Amino acid sequence: MFISNTLLPALLATLTALASMAPARATPGEVPVGQPLREARLQGLNGPPRALSAYRGKPLIINVWASWCGPCRQEMASLERLAWREDLGPFAVIGISTDDERDKALAFLKQSNASFNHYLDRQLEMEHMLGATRLPLTVLVDARGKVLHKIYGARAWDEAEALALIRRSFGTGMR
Repeated sequence: MFISNTLLPALLATLTALASMAPARATPGEVPVGQPLREARLQGLNGPPRALSAYRGKPLIINVWASWCGPCRQEMASLERLAWREDLGPFAVIGISTDDERDKALAFLKQSNASFNHYLDRQLEMEHMLGATRLPLTVLVDARGKVLHKIYGARAWDEAEALALIRRSFGTGMR
């Protein structure tokens, strides 16, 4: 079969576009949108360990990141500002580092002045449960622990578009 030099670039562009539209493969044990998260023991990175269920009772924003991930580093300041907002009602923001080396994750937290609770995901438990096939991943969870949204890629979490998504997602109790 012969493909001309003019047809080949168009064919490659079409195949690339189709591949990017394909749904991401689920990670082992991934909790899909609409389902509740399972219990997990979170290993404290900048604080004590905690059970994931300790966050039940108010909405939760979970950000999965790594110190080597440029977009993760880029959005951390906006997550920090979001965590301290009081005009959205009660909610919590936590970070899950996928770093293999605790020291690198801690160095990044220190450099970025991130003060909300961060945890280290040592055995890929949270990565797999949340479906972190790409980083950063931010997961919006309701007060009962049900996954509402999974957002891949960096965002400015304290700007109008993201705040509107958070308000819509968490509904009542958000001012």
